[in-house]
Amino acid sequence: VQLQASGGGLVQPGGSLRLSCAASGSIFSINYMAWYRQAPRKQRELVASITTGGTTDYADSVKGRFTISRDNAKNTVLLQMNSLAPEDTAVYYCHVEFLDSSRYQRDHWGQGTQVTVSS
Repeated sequence: VQLQASGGGLVQPGGSLRLSCAASGSIFSINYMAWYRQAPRKQRELVASITTGGTTDYADSVKGRFTISRDNAKNTVLLQMNSLAPEDTAVYYCHVEFLDSSRYQRDHWGQGTQVTVSS
């Protein structure tokens, strides 16, 4: 299984970015998709998650600014980030929990994409 993340970059405070993460490989179904982030010298934290049925959850620090969505047909999860602030600077990782082609429950992490918010 591979997770290909894209969309990171440098943006000014108040700007927007959209992250995308596409899953491919021996996947029967994806149950849960999420974005985490890790800032320098800090622990990795959950940013947002979404279930197969579309139930979402957000860290308090991003509520009202970030929106997570998914395209089940394309095994893709998106993170729309608006009103970005310097404290959003981090490496963002996608994470999925899925059933593989043998129906075993597994999870996998993407390689991370850097988001830098700076003037």
